Parts: sequence; C-alpha cells; structure tokens
Amino acid sequence: MARRRQQKYSVLTSVLVLAVLAVLTVFGTRPRTEPVSRPAAQSAPAGAQSSQKDAKPRETQIYYLDVGQGDSELIRLKTGENILIDAGTPETAKELADYIENLGVKKIDYLIATHPHADHIGGMAQIVSRFPIGKIYMPRIPDSQIPTTETYEKLLTAIDQKGLKITAGRAGVTVLDSGEEKLEILAPNSAKYGGLNSYSVVTLLTIGEKRFLFTGDAESDSEKEMTAKGYDLRCDVLKCGHHGSSTSTSAAFLKAARPVAAVISCGVDNDYGHPDKEVVARLQKAGVAIYRTDRQKTILAECDGKTISFTAGLKSVIQ
Repeated sequence: MARRRQQKYSVLTSVLVLAVLAVLTVFGTRPRTEPVSRPAAQSAPAGAQSSQKDAKPRETQIYYLDVGQGDSELIRLKTGENILIDAGTPETAKELADYIENLGVKKIDYLIATHPHADHIGGMAQIVSRFPIGKIYMPRIPDSQIPTTETYEKLLTAIDQKGLKITAGRAGVTVLDSGEEKLEILAPNSAKYGGLNSYSVVTLLTIGEKRFLFTGDAESDSEKEMTAKGYDLRCDVLKCGHHGSSTSTSAAFLKAARPVAAVISCGVDNDYGHPDKEVVARLQKAGVAIYRTDRQKTILAECDGKTISFTAGLKSVIQ
C-alpha cells in the first residue's frame, strides 16, 4: 500500500512539474513590446562591441547619425545588408568610418550620395576606401554644374581606384525589394535644376506597414514635382530636407507626407540658423514629434514592420 501511494505521489509530482514548465515556456517566449520612444543617454552606439558582428537584426535599424552640420543615415536591414545615405563632413570622415565599423558593419551594400555637397559626401571617400561596397547611387548632374571641389574629386578617385561604377539615382528606380523591405527613389524628376540641392536623391524605405522618407537637401521645387506627379509620399518618419531649412519641408509637402515623426540633422549653434523657426512651428502645428541631432545626438529608429521605437541620445560621430 505504501509503495502504491509513493508511485501515486511520483506521478502527481511529474504532472505538476510538466505543467509549470509549460507555463514558463508560454510566458518566457512572449515577444517584447517596445515603447514608442526610449530616450537614453548612452556612451556607445547600440550594437557596438557585439560578439555577433553582421548578424541579421530582428528589426530594421535606422541610425540618424549626429555628424554635426551635415547629414548621414545608416540603415541596417533584416537581411543583414547595410545602406548608407550620405556621409557627413570632411572633418568627421575618419570618425564616421570608425563609428560604422564599431557597429559591426563589414560591408556597405548600397551607398547613396544624395548630392555632391561637402556636408553630405565629406566622409564618403573614406567609406569607399575602408569598406567593401555594393552599388553606388548618385544623381546625374549637367557638366556645367558638376562641382570641382577637392571633396568631390576625392570621392570620384576613391570610386575609380576600386573599380566601382556609379548608378544614376533618379525617380522610378527601385534600389532593393526583399518583399519585407523596399527602397525606392522618388527624386530627382528633372534633368536640370537651378542649384545642386534639388538634384538630391530622395528615397522611400518601406518596412512592412511603415514608411521612412529621406530627402537629402531637396528643396521646394523638387518637393512640388513629387506632389504634382502624385507620388504616395505618406510616411511615418520624415528626414527633413536641407537640415530643416526654410527652403524645404514646405506646407504642401508636409501635408502630402503626413509624418508622425520628423528628424532634423543639424549642428549645435550652426551659422545657418538651422532648423528654421517656421519649419519647426509647421511641424509642431501638424502634431509631428521632432527629433534633432543637435539636441539629441544620434537617433536610432527600430522597426519590426508594425511598430517603430526611437532611442535618442546615442553617441555622436563628432568628437
């Protein structure tokens, strides 16, 4: 009888243990719920010193890099590929390459120079020299407007020395489409503009249900073309054109884009007065959450296709 009771208790104990393990399994593997915004002053960029470099991220990561009075965005796709849009100033060239390397990036699969101004391509020759490069996109500019700056010449030399080719960035080009992530070019739409800013390659990144718009320094004339052509400019996050200058982010363009959040890349106490007070007021009136690299340093947006979370206050590229 005692032996039968002992067997009965053993069976009950086993059942209870299995039930507890089942509960732990269900709740222990429940997916994380990310907050909409996570302000965090960190001493190192997210992902730095990782032991699993170039591992495929669970979410698409978009770094709006603080390069001072310049522009640079790094996109790390779920496929493990990397996109770099612009590369800051000549003064931050080495620091930018070091920063990207410390994130674990081994290759730039898609390199986009929105237009040939030094505050956008300043570090690009360094990037081309130090990383394996996939495809390079740059706008086609008439001979009469091609710059003769040392920064631009260095970039062309670096591209030539590695035997790379330049693909013309123009409206209608799809850079990539994995089914889950897609990057397409919406501008430029004309063969000639009055200034280099409006030749800017404007790209739209779609991740599941979410959309990110990157405008370089595109000014109101380019914005008008995009709206006039009926492009679907709706986005969740807008990288404001021309560092928040009054020449960009026009009322009509903002109305067409309808972003939930906007990122302005500019330097602290810069000489240009960026961002323009009217542009900031326009964004605020539209209920758009504003992130600024001059105030919040590098900003990271992470997207799983349904939600976007922001981390502000990451380490700057500038020293």
